[in-house]
Amino acid sequence: MSNTRIFKMTFASVYPHYVAKVEKKGRSRAELHAVITWLTGYDEASLQQQIDSRADFEAFFTRAPHPHPNAAQITGLICGYRVEEIADPLLRQIRQLDKLVDELAKGKSLAKILRD
Repeated sequence: MSNTRIFKMTFASVYPHYVAKVEKKGRSRAELHAVITWLTGYDEASLQQQIDSRADFEAFFTRAPHPHPNAAQITGLICGYRVEEIADPLLRQIRQLDKLVDELAKGKSLAKILRD
């Protein structure tokens, strides 16, 4: 399976889907940003800059200022794959973000999602 396609997708094209998913379930954009900030280290301004610049996922994660050291604690199934077993580091980061967004949409508390 070639992952090139997902690596080149822009974060800005997927971001509205993340927002819609969490807001549909009664969660807020601020909570979504808290999750993204925890995982990547982006602050509000730099996150918005990544959206505005239409950075692809590869650039988005490569430029992440402070990837969280506890991200390795993100486990479970996403898209039919166990997050912790994904060998490619970039694909694992993308799926970790997907997993966190899913947990937020499913009503899990931020304290549990952020694994601090």
